[in-house]
Amino acid sequence: MIGGGNSGVEAAIDLAGIVGHVTLIEFDAKLRADAVLQEKLASLANVSVITSAMTTEVHGDGDKVTGLTYQDRLSNGLFRQDLDGIFVQIGLVPNTEWLKGTVALTPRGEIEVNPRGETNIPGVFAAGDATTAPYKQIVIAMGDGAKASLSAFDYLIRNPVAEDASAAA
Repeated sequence: MIGGGNSGVEAAIDLAGIVGHVTLIEFDAKLRADAVLQEKLASLANVSVITSAMTTEVHGDGDKVTGLTYQDRLSNGLFRQDLDGIFVQIGLVPNTEWLKGTVALTPRGEIEVNPRGETNIPGVFAAGDATTAPYKQIVIAMGDGAKASLSAFDYLIRNPVAEDASAAA
């Protein structure tokens, strides 16, 4: 697992329940996840944590991933870690800069939505990882997209769009 924020630590905890061993690799000198998540991670015997590590190369045999190389940011030494898979959970800031001043955004830039995908502007809906929806996963974003589209359809049925008078003339 690459990433030591909440997303990475949560995913490492989940993986630890189904695989033999999880190695979490964090770029920073310490994990940045919430304390309760770090405590849970530390309680798991089949998890190891490597901090101050910059992943530099992924290795494979042509069919599957076999390992990665990381640079220790303190010693500058290069180390190879053999493994069977890589998950990247580094958490990104949503690309919503262009929406500033239109829809309501959180301080992190997430689009604020209600459970139907509605924003603070009537008739404007949003879905996916750029919203305040929890659990940034593809399957969640797909479901939220379906929900927002159904909500938009319902909105249009109940609030017909007025025809432009100049277009009718």
